[in-house]
Amino acid sequence: MPKFVTIGYGDRAGYERTDPAVRDEAHAHDSRLRADGAVTGVAGTPVQVRNHDAAGLTVTEGAYLSSALPVAGFSIIDAPSLDEAIRMVSRVPCAVAHGVVEVWPLRDTP
Repeated sequence: MPKFVTIGYGDRAGYERTDPAVRDEAHAHDSRLRADGAVTGVAGTPVQVRNHDAAGLTVTEGAYLSSALPVAGFSIIDAPSLDEAIRMVSRVPCAVAHGVVEVWPLRDTP
């Protein structure tokens, strides 16, 4: 079955202005996704890793990308299609609490 990487963006202010019942249902939805095999997690502090031409490792603290909202978490989900993956994440906390969720198809490495 195809796999999808999801990236949730959201902040505390958006979360807190969302109705608590909607938030509770979003967390319950996350729990159901995990029970069905999704791998999910809250984002920690990132580092950038470089080893250009395999000539020496450089590690820099912080994100390479930037966005209007902070990265809140990641998931890897199985879904038969992109449309189904979108449906599956449309009720997670970042999607309903004034954030956004990106859905990336994960393709096999050649």
